[in-house]
Amino acid sequence: MRPWIDTHLHLLYPQRLDYDWTKSLPVLDRAHVLEEYAGLAQPSGIRLALHMEADVRAQQMEAETDLIGQLARQPDSLIAGAISSCRPEHDEIGGFLERALSNPLIHGFRRVLHVVPDELSTSATFRRNVRALTGQGHPFDLCVLPGQFHLADALAKACPESQMVLDHCGVPAVASQALDPWKEGIARLAANPNMACKISGLIAYGDASRWPDGDVASVVRDVRPYFEHVVDRFGWGRLVWGSDYPVCNLTRDLPTWKAVTDQLVAGCSDSEIDALAYGNARRIYRLTDTC
Repeated sequence: MRPWIDTHLHLLYPQRLDYDWTKSLPVLDRAHVLEEYAGLAQPSGIRLALHMEADVRAQQMEAETDLIGQLARQPDSLIAGAISSCRPEHDEIGGFLERALSNPLIHGFRRVLHVVPDELSTSATFRRNVRALTGQGHPFDLCVLPGQFHLADALAKACPESQMVLDHCGVPAVASQALDPWKEGIARLAANPNMACKISGLIAYGDASRWPDGDVASVVRDVRPYFEHVVDRFGWGRLVWGSDYPVCNLTRDLPTWKAVTDQLVAGCSDSEIDALAYGNARRIYRLTDTC
């Protein structure tokens, strides 16, 4: 079985950290722990995972990284590293920056932008700090909605030496099957050579009522246009894959998403699938662990 690297795993430990955004989502408003994830991921061919920060409260950012470090040190842990939360809008991040860049667990950073005012990422402070966070090769993940693509484009241009990763294919309207204006926005973002795209989250944005239970083909039908467009625009060399666990459970689950992915890449060359499965992730996130 081909090994896969999951570049977008959320683990939720509500007894230790606060996840305010899950309170209105009963499927997510509980513990989602490493053991549960591993039981789903390993049979699906996932051999390594990067933990994606789960939007904890700002004062808990480093506590989340510490927790993930403890989990990564467990025997046979799938966790190869963490993508840390950050607050580049703050004037003083020197202490955080020093600690984060010296932590070998951290392989990237993210600031969720669709939950904050649009002006946040346009400030000189934000851009200067993004350049500092990424100055040693750490990528910066972008979680934006299609209406914010202009912000992602501007940030990529303001930080041309920084590797950007667009999460969840830019959150297309899978439920309504609309392609525009998302399609044009993806083309503009892909024109930035420092922008990569993460194939993740697509089933979470779909309409589960269109998908009979156990019918993978109907899910493939709905997400294929979005998958094919990002492949066309970014090329196989700028794509990584993520489970978006447990957010994928909003409509289906991790095994279904992996089965959908397998059908989407059926017929592609071995080199193309290898790039998506693990090759690009190892390069972009600078992973040395073998899978």
